[in-house]
Amino acid sequence: MIEHGSLALRRPFRERSFGLARKLMRVNWLFVFCVCLLAAVGYAALYSAAGGSPEPYAQNQLIRFCGALALMLGIAMVDIRFIAKLSWPAWVFGVLLLIAVLKFGHVGLGAKRWMTVGGMEVQPSELMKLFLAMAMAHYFKRATPEQTGSPLFVLPAALAILVPIALILKEPNLGTAIITGAVGATVMLGAGVRWWWFAILLVAVAIAAPVIYTHLHAYQKARIDIFLNPGSDPLGAGYNIIQSKIALGSGGFFGQGFLHGTQNQLNFLPEKQTDFVFTIIAEEFGFFGSIAVLGLLMCIVLLAYYTALSCSHAYGRLLALGIATNFFLYCFVNLSMVMGLIPVGGVPLPLISYGGSALTAVMIGFGVLMSIHVHRDVEFPEPVDF
Repeated sequence: MIEHGSLALRRPFRERSFGLARKLMRVNWLFVFCVCLLAAVGYAALYSAAGGSPEPYAQNQLIRFCGALALMLGIAMVDIRFIAKLSWPAWVFGVLLLIAVLKFGHVGLGAKRWMTVGGMEVQPSELMKLFLAMAMAHYFKRATPEQTGSPLFVLPAALAILVPIALILKEPNLGTAIITGAVGATVMLGAGVRWWWFAILLVAVAIAAPVIYTHLHAYQKARIDIFLNPGSDPLGAGYNIIQSKIALGSGGFFGQGFLHGTQNQLNFLPEKQTDFVFTIIAEEFGFFGSIAVLGLLMCIVLLAYYTALSCSHAYGRLLALGIATNFFLYCFVNLSMVMGLIPVGGVPLPLISYGGSALTAVMIGFGVLMSIHVHRDVEFPEPVDF
C-alpha cells in the first residue's frame, strides 16, 4: 500500500482524468505569453500597414486572435486521448473539405483555395496539415522498428500523405503542398522510418525537376524565373520581390521609426498586410527589431519542440513534432520568400500576416500542442486483442 501510494505521488497525473484547475496549472504559460506577444507584433504591423489606423486590418485581426486564443485554451483542456480518437476522422474530414473547395470554392489570384462556410472564409489546406499530423501520429504511435522498416507497413501512411498533397496541388497551391508533405515526412522520420527512403525521393525529384517545371502553371514558372533573375521584369512579375528587398534594406540597423517607413506608407510594398508583412517590421524597426521578432518566433518553435521532447507517450511526441515543424516551415518559407532566398509563394507569416484561416488553423494546432503538454504524462490504453 505504501509503495503504491508513493508511486501515485510521483505520478499524480497518470490517472484517467484530472480537474480543470490542475489542467490550467500545467499549461505552458510561457508559450501562451510568447504567442500573445507575437500577435501584438502583428497588430502593430497591420496598424502601420493601414497608415496608422486599426481599420481595416489590425482591429479585425485582434478580434480573430482573441477568439482563437479562447479556442486554443479550450482545446488545451481536452484530454489528448480523446483527440487521438479523432485523428483519422479528422483526416477524412480534411480530405472532404479539400474536395469541396475544388468543387464549390471561389477563385482568388488564379486558384481555388477558399470556400465560404457560415459567412466565414475557410482555407481547408491550412487545417489539413494539422489533420495529417494527427493521422500520422496515430498510425505510428505503437509502431516497432521492424514495422517502420517495412515498406508494406509504411505504404498506407505514404498514401495518406499523397492524397491531400494531390488535392492541394489541384487548387493549385504548390507552397502549401510542399509544407504538407514535409510535415507528414517529419512525423514519419520521428517514428523511425528510414531516412534514406526520403533521400532517394528527394534525389528523384531533383532529377525530374526539368520535367516538373514544364508541367507547372504559367504563374508558377514566372515565380521561378523571377527568382533566378529578379531584374528581368522589374515592373511586372519581379516588382514584389524588388520592393521587398528595398524595404528590408532601407530599415538599416535601427529602422525609420514606427509609421515612418517610406516603402510602406507610400504603398510601394506589395501585399504588405499578408505575405510581405515582415518587410514593414524590417523597414520601421530595422535590423535589431527584426532580430527581436525572429528571436520570438524561435522561442515559440523551441517551446513547441520541447513539448515533443517532454511528452511520455508516442502519440503526443509525434503530433507535437508535426505541429512544431509546421509552424517552423510557415516562418522559414515566408521569411525566405521576402528575402528573395526562395521563389515567392502564398505562405503567410503566422500570427502576424492578416487573414483568418491561417491564424485559426495555427491556433487550433497550438491548442492541440497545449493539450499534449497538459496531458504529457497520461497513459494510453493498450489495444485489446481478440
